[in-house]
Amino acid sequence: MKYRFVHIVLTSILMLGVSVVVRGQSAADLADEYYKKDEFDKAANEYARVLKNGVSWPTAYRYITSLTKANKVDEAEKYLKRQTRNENENTHLFEILAGQLAARSNDSLEIARHFAAALKNAQKSIVRAEQSAVAFSDIGEPKWAIMALNVAREQTQDPSAYSEELASLYRATGQNDKWLNELFTLNRIPEKKEKVMGALQGVINTKEEEMLEKALYTRVQQEPNELSYTELLTWYLVQKQKFSRALLQEKAIDKRLKLNGSRVYDLGTIALNNKEFKTAADAFDFVASNYPQGQLYPFARRLTIQAREEQVKNVYPVDTSEIRKLIASYQSMLQEIGSNAKTLEALRSTANLYANYLDQKDTALTVLDLAIDLGKTDRNFVDKCKLDKGDIYLLKNEPWESTLLYSQVEKSQREEQLGHEAKLKNAKLHYYSGNFALAKDILNILKLATSREIANDAEQLGLLIQDNTEMDTSGVAMREYAAIELMLFQNKLHEAVKALTEMQKKHSSHMLADEVFWLRANTYLKQGKTDEAMEDLKQITAAHGSDILGDDALFLQGKIFEERKKDKAQAMAIYQKLLTDHSGSIYVAEARKRFRALRGDVLN
Repeated sequence: MKYRFVHIVLTSILMLGVSVVVRGQSAADLADEYYKKDEFDKAANEYARVLKNGVSWPTAYRYITSLTKANKVDEAEKYLKRQTRNENENTHLFEILAGQLAARSNDSLEIARHFAAALKNAQKSIVRAEQSAVAFSDIGEPKWAIMALNVAREQTQDPSAYSEELASLYRATGQNDKWLNELFTLNRIPEKKEKVMGALQGVINTKEEEMLEKALYTRVQQEPNELSYTELLTWYLVQKQKFSRALLQEKAIDKRLKLNGSRVYDLGTIALNNKEFKTAADAFDFVASNYPQGQLYPFARRLTIQAREEQVKNVYPVDTSEIRKLIASYQSMLQEIGSNAKTLEALRSTANLYANYLDQKDTALTVLDLAIDLGKTDRNFVDKCKLDKGDIYLLKNEPWESTLLYSQVEKSQREEQLGHEAKLKNAKLHYYSGNFALAKDILNILKLATSREIANDAEQLGLLIQDNTEMDTSGVAMREYAAIELMLFQNKLHEAVKALTEMQKKHSSHMLADEVFWLRANTYLKQGKTDEAMEDLKQITAAHGSDILGDDALFLQGKIFEERKKDKAQAMAIYQKLLTDHSGSIYVAEARKRFRALRGDVLN
């Protein structure tokens, strides 16, 4: 049996007695009109006529309200005394109205007597208990509404009945422990999970959050085999970006309930998308190690290496010995599982490692040709490989080969994201070669791309070109800058730094000056030259602090102090400055979070 809070379907559940006749119905409409116009004397007369044909809570409530507002309290009291004197199917409603009327004189004993009598009467049926809950809510007595719903719950003998309604009432009355209990119960119903998460989302990052986390851990410990509690705890930890703790929970429940690694795998995917590469690698490795015969094994095996690859690529300077280990891991996996639809992406990864980190471009192209041959039935995969080949030809300084491949993908994937990606790559080719007008034409089209990432990239590059060619129509500095960006794409870091240094001296007053410092700072970081990077970032904040890169430079300084130099005090000072001087920055939320964590706040 499915229970609903009758307030939602008031007209169908609260109708009591016989149906209102046609003449009575018109009286009800007229009464409501008078009520809305505050003509309470006339409204009371009409409601009295309606009540002779049948009683509903809205009509009775408005009748008594109309009498009191028309200064006919004595008449209201006499009516209610008559109605409560003898037991009938409406007694509980009239007792509630009598209690509300007693509230005018602040007679707490009389109020409680009537409300208690209503609850006692409500014990005679579920419908009366539900009606009482609605009535108590309408007169602003949520605590009594809670008692009425609990009476209804007892009669249903279903401990989960009315959980949604009770949760709302407990929250409104500040009974947060009971509110959480009802939400936890509600979370066991699959179709209610989203609603529960929505309710709990409002607690995260508030002073009540500690209560939520404590309650979740308590439930998981008390009922370790109840999956709904672990699901909710994992969801909470993911909201807080605490992926490693979430993984501990998922591993434990997987071992207890033998879930074949599916939930751990899903968490690994979320962690990977959030750039939590270590946790992602641990999650996928758990699945691969514990379920070598499972359906997820080939995917988990590949994603374990992919997550570790991201770890290696994001530590500067990149350790080429670690790159070779990754290639060896991919090759070992391919030998074990074979080259098939589940492992083809490993060939792409291997090729890009050869090209971008070991400078073995021809080997990379050979691997990609093999991948294309093996995956020729998958158009999307083939086109991804073509984009990779286009990039590698650009590394080889063969842009004509690159644009040929990019254009093939544009044609093959005309209105798809891959096609937009190929178009963006062609726009960048024109940009690198100094053909800014053609690049801008393509970028203007891409601003309407369905992918936000591609549209944003197109917007940023388009603005860079526009801002730095309008005032400098010769475009000399812009062409130098674009050529340096091509060097960086080709991993020529040393040459790029040298060219940026020369450009900074030659064009120190150009609009590109802050862009030059920014690009050189990020290149220094890739080389592991932290101090040099910091000097360039300080140049931006000192001379261009109010420009578009001012907050970027400040936030990056904070990260360097925090993550590379391990200087907590300096990092906090930088984050505080960003919060003060750049209150509208996109980095504000992250800076505040990092500042609070460094200060030692309990962020839960």
